[in-house]
Amino acid sequence: MKQFTKTVGKIAIPVALQCMLQSSFSIVDQLMIGQLGKNSIAAVGLCSNFMLIFNVVMGAIGTVAGILISQFTGAEDEEEAWSGFTVSSLFGLLVAGLFMTAGIVFAGSILNIYTTDLKTVAEGIPYFRIVSFTFVPMTISTIVATWLRCNEHATIPLVSSFAAVICNTVLNYILIFGKFGFGKLGIKGAGFATTISQMINLLLMVAGFLYCLKRDNRKMQLSVHMKKVSGQEYLAMILPILISEFLWSLGQNVNSAVYGHLSTNDLAAYSLTAPIQGLIIGALSGLSAAAGVIIGKQLGKKEYDEAYTDSKRLMWMGFFGAVIMGAALIVCSGLYVSFYQVEDAIRQIAKLLLIVFALYSPVKVLNMILGGGIIRSGGHTKIIMTIDILGTWLVGIPLCFFAAYVLKLTIVPVYAILSVEEIVRLVITLVMFKKKTWMRSLA
Repeated sequence: MKQFTKTVGKIAIPVALQCMLQSSFSIVDQLMIGQLGKNSIAAVGLCSNFMLIFNVVMGAIGTVAGILISQFTGAEDEEEAWSGFTVSSLFGLLVAGLFMTAGIVFAGSILNIYTTDLKTVAEGIPYFRIVSFTFVPMTISTIVATWLRCNEHATIPLVSSFAAVICNTVLNYILIFGKFGFGKLGIKGAGFATTISQMINLLLMVAGFLYCLKRDNRKMQLSVHMKKVSGQEYLAMILPILISEFLWSLGQNVNSAVYGHLSTNDLAAYSLTAPIQGLIIGALSGLSAAAGVIIGKQLGKKEYDEAYTDSKRLMWMGFFGAVIMGAALIVCSGLYVSFYQVEDAIRQIAKLLLIVFALYSPVKVLNMILGGGIIRSGGHTKIIMTIDILGTWLVGIPLCFFAAYVLKLTIVPVYAILSVEEIVRLVITLVMFKKKTWMRSLA
């Protein structure tokens, strides 16, 4: 138990801190842009919807990279682990190029999907085009960070993210408000700050990666030829994740579009809550990452009983952590929304949304650990795809439309009702977990 806790902490704590730091990118942007008015807040929120699609797709690619690297590292097959790294990197860069092109060329058309407010769209277009250049560096950083975590060097991504957040904060202040002789760029300044910060994050991540290779006396063995996992098997793992994550993020975008059509105030209020939601989930996401690495290595060694026992330990850790952080969020929700220079009505809506989120957070975290880490570590990604599609499109989206357009409720009860999908998702996932069919060794 002592060794297990030590290993979890070695992976989970740096990953959690890194995710929290990355979430702070959005919080810093929102707080500073919040001084520019509700249209700017809403514009950044809309751009974040499209970036969410990219992030979850890239997360899917990183997940498969983690499955391959952790399992074959556990099986002491370094050549095959490097092949998984190489294939994932190339595939990720292809996807990033497509997203970057869409963000630059079709910025206005994409934003018009979410809202009919022309002022919000006009403010969002330049910001959207600028941050689209972050997709490529974010992709490389994701795959490199995955390799580092699977090899228990999780502090490198943490240090890189910390430096990037500091850079982002300073540049936001300078470029948004025009300090130290720079022109006042407003929302565009936030876009430039985010892009520059992501480039710095990439440079530091790669430098740390090369340092770890030298310290461990290892060499890169880049190859697209995987011997134990065929191209068909790789696609069989990644396509269900891509489909499920894309459809999930698309579902989140549909929900956001519903919020945007309720009113600009509702959209602005929801946009205020998004960063703190990411921060709370990010604080416990390290357990999901630790599950992927620890359980993946155990499956690679065919230690099935240990994998099942440790999975339950990770789930309990996540549940209690979410209860504690949810309670803290409820207490501090009023303080958080008070930082924004918006109307009191928007603050009150945002506060209520945070309370609803806090109440659902233990369920959300368990879904993240089970679906995002434990069950996927065995490579049976079709199970999670089925559960995600069922939860989002057969439960969540219908409930959202019913609450908004049939019952004609405001955003707070709409959000509370659609979140019932998380409970449905958890029940199904627990049933699959107990059947143990997800446990297999790729080696």
